[in-house]
Order: sequence, then structure tokens, then C-alpha cells
Amino acid sequence: MFSRSANTVVYGRFLLLIAGLGGLLYGIDVGVIAAALLYLSKTIDLTVQQTSLIVAAVLGGGMVSSLVAGVLADWFGRKTMMIVSGLMFVLSVGLIVISQGFIPLLLGRLLQGMSGGVIAVVVPLYLAECLSAKHRGQGTAIFQFMLTFGIVVAALTGFYFTQQAETAIAAAAGNPELIKLAQNHAWRGMFLAVIYPGLLFFGGSFFLSETPRWLVRKGRIEAAKGALLRLVSVEEADSELREMQALALENKSQAASGTLLKRKYVVPFVLACIVLSLNQSTGINSILGYLVIILKQAGMTASHATQGDVAVKVLNCLMTIVAVMLVDRKGRRFLLNLGTGGIVLSLVAGGLVFHSFESERKDVLSRVQSAMVGGSLALPVNEQTLGPAVGGRPMALTVLYSTGEGDKVITVLSNDADPVARIAQETPGKTLTVKRAQYGPVPTEATGWLITLCLGLFIASYSVGPGVVVWLMLSELMPTRIRAMGMGIALLLNQGISTLIAAVFLPVVGNYGIFAMFFFWAGCTVLYFLTSAVLLPETKGRSLEEIEVYFDKGAAVKG
Repeated sequence: MFSRSANTVVYGRFLLLIAGLGGLLYGIDVGVIAAALLYLSKTIDLTVQQTSLIVAAVLGGGMVSSLVAGVLADWFGRKTMMIVSGLMFVLSVGLIVISQGFIPLLLGRLLQGMSGGVIAVVVPLYLAECLSAKHRGQGTAIFQFMLTFGIVVAALTGFYFTQQAETAIAAAAGNPELIKLAQNHAWRGMFLAVIYPGLLFFGGSFFLSETPRWLVRKGRIEAAKGALLRLVSVEEADSELREMQALALENKSQAASGTLLKRKYVVPFVLACIVLSLNQSTGINSILGYLVIILKQAGMTASHATQGDVAVKVLNCLMTIVAVMLVDRKGRRFLLNLGTGGIVLSLVAGGLVFHSFESERKDVLSRVQSAMVGGSLALPVNEQTLGPAVGGRPMALTVLYSTGEGDKVITVLSNDADPVARIAQETPGKTLTVKRAQYGPVPTEATGWLITLCLGLFIASYSVGPGVVVWLMLSELMPTRIRAMGMGIALLLNQGISTLIAAVFLPVVGNYGIFAMFFFWAGCTVLYFLTSAVLLPETKGRSLEEIEVYFDKGAAVKG
């Protein structure tokens, strides 16, 4: 008896470790691009739209795979799809690292996103179907904690390679070949460094058991009992197995008579779709993906921006630990209300700060166009050419232009070593077109740290509320019969909205400013808060079977 108990504890910890590595990979998928954006377009020729697509590709890949992941997980099992997702991650890193152009880089990021999409569906599903009601909240929350830790790992990796690159660039003394070599090594090194946890997740998944609930659905009762015995005592295994068989028999009889439109299926499915859609409308993935760029726009240097990136993401990880301790004590809905309320406050505050200096920028399109000579531009950025400085502060000229191959952006500061905006004609036969030119004061470092504080409040609120709760409630709300497919469809909406927001982020910011995105996200999060406060039930302490019965009896949605 003692030996079985000891083995159960060891296997339970191993299960959480491997599932946690899945969350780690998902976090790396989201976070690794942030610092890489500092150097990516400087070594590979990318337009603004292509850069946005590189960021959004992970989310787009996840959108596609999350839909089919549920179907495949029902066909082949949860464990098999975890193995497949680990393999895709490893292959994606290899493809990205050897990329020399936009297309292979895009394909590598899409494959990386497809890996993340499968992980996002299958790992929470695996945990929900393996863990008891007593431990499901904290166990599933570990997935979110490791996701946030993965984002921290990506940020620290980016910080390390950024420091190396900036040191090498300074030592290059203006040598363009050495500078490009340092930049190229930096972003490729960031991606290559994260392959190791992918290998561990891929290999470790082979040693897991399949979930007992999936095995029961497939009629493999003895195998299901064996899987349960690796997690609980004989008495608990027998009790849980009887409950699973009873519900499986009921669902089988209902499937024969076609009852998918019953309340216990429709209501939780619709609620999950709404919550997952609004979860991405907070802007979480775009903020994590563009965080370094946002902080640079707020006035920070490249080194300080990566430091702020690390600080915010470490806070994300720490606050997730707090949420893990609270989720089974305070309940899902309480944390979701608290988190969404904090997100609204942080986004409004950050939007007001950005508006305070973005509104000071002036349109200097006519001056820039008049300075073009022979289809090229070489315009000194100073008070004589563009106008007086504001309050004696350094000024920045940002130009959005096209040479026939898509839109590109350059930003030149008046206190740069060579403060001249230079644009050469790149494509023979194509005309250089300057679409937008804005001239305004450079925000101070203090402004950058103020934005960092706003984003710190944002990420702390997200971590305590939506970050942990959304994955848990998604797996809890979905009835067993539609859980895999329902989670896949809900995550399709989740990833689709996330992809759309990431893809339009740079164009919207170029046209209206970062404050516009912040205010848009704040408005969406108000709707999220109202949905949580009014519509969602509390699922704390209930087994999956009890939650399914709750909806089947037509109980009020708010409970």
C-alpha cells in the first residue's frame, strides 16, 4: 500500500511537470518574438505588414490547429496529440533559425503557432480529465503559471542576447557588416535557445498515461482503471470509474437520439466562446508580443526596454503564483471580476499617458515630400528643417513610406549620432511614396517607466484573473461529450481575435497612435467584466460530472 501511494505521488508530480512544460512552450511561443523584433527587420528585409504577420503568425497557426486539435484528440487521444505538439515545436525552431527570407520565417512561426494551438487545447483538457475536483483548480493553474514562466524565459533570453548585441554593436564602431552580424546572431540565438524545453516536453509525453475519461469513452475500461491507479487509491479509482461509466452510458444514449442542442451543451459552449473571445480582446498577446516596441515608443532605450520587458513578465509569473493559491479558495468568478476590473484601469491610464505625448506630434508630410530629390530622401532632423523643439527636448521624425514593396517605417531622433532621415530608391521603376510624416518630442525615460507601471498593473490583473481562470473555466464548463471539440472551437475564436489584433497593431499605431489601441482594449474589457459578473456560474469544488448535471437541470446561469 505504501509503495503504491509513493508511486502515485511521484507519477502525479511527473504528470504536472510534463503538462507544465507544455504551458512553458506556449508562453515561449507568445513571448520570444518581443526582443527579436529589435533586430529581425534589420537583417531580413521586411515591410510593416510582413513584420506584423510574423508576430501574428504564431496566433494564426494556433487558430488553425486549435480547431482540429479537439477532433484529433478525440480520435487519437490526448497523450498522442501532446507528443505531436512537442515535435512541431522542435521542428518550428529549426526552420526559424535557418530562415533567410520572409516566407520560411513565416512558415516557421506558423508551425510554432500550430504547436501552441494544440498545446492550448490538449494540455488543459488532459489535466481536467486526469485530476480530481479537489486538485483540478491548482493543477490546471500550474499550466498557466508555466505559461507565464515561459514568457519570462523568453524575455530573459531576449534580454541576454540584446545585451550581447548592443555591446557588439558599440564595439563595431560603425562597421555595417559587424553590426549586421551582431543583429543577426541576436535574434537567431533567441529562438535557438528555447529548443531545449521543447525536446523535454516531446520526450516526456511518451511516459504519460492516457486520460481515464477518454479511455472510458473508447470502452477501454481496464486501461482507464490502470490510468486512475497511477493517480489515486484503489477505492477512489473504483468510485470515479463507476461515475465515469454512468455518465458515458448516458451520453451514449443521448448521442443516439441527437441531443446536442440541450441546455447542458449549448449554454456552457456559448459562455466559453464569449469568455475566450473577450479574453483576447484585452490585448494580452499583442502587449506581450510588442512589449519591447511599446516601451521604446514610450521613450526607453533598447536595453532599458528589454529590462522593462523582463520586469513586467516576471511580475506576470509571480502574480500567477498568487492566483494559483487563491483559485480554489476565492473561486473562479471572484478572481475574474477582480482581474478584469484592474485591466480596465491600467489600459485607461496607459492610454492617457500615450495620448499626452502622441497628441503633440505634428504632421510634416509636406516638408518631407519637398525635401525628396531624385526619388530619394536625405533630410536632417533639426529645428531648421522641421521646426523648433518642444521644451528643449530631443525630437523624433517618423516616416511611413513605400517603394512599391509594401509600407515601411523609419524613425530618426534629433540627438542621434547621425540625425538624418535617409530613404533610397530600392526597386528600379518604382516610385518612392511618403505616406505619413510626424514630428514630435521624444518621451522621457520617466514616461517609459510610467508606462511600465501601467503595464505592470495590467499584467498583474490579467495574471490574477483571466490568466489562470480562463483555462480552468474552459475545461470545466464544457461537458464531456463535447469537451474536446468545444474547446477547439472556443480557442479558434480566441486565436482568431488575437491574430487579428496582432496583425493590425502596427498599422493602427502608425495611423492613430498606441493610445487608440489601449482605449479599444479597455472598452472590450468592460464587456468582459460585465460577462463575468452577470453570466458566469461558480464552478469551484464541483466535479466535471456535477457541473454537467448543473446545466442539464436548467439551473440559473448565475450560481
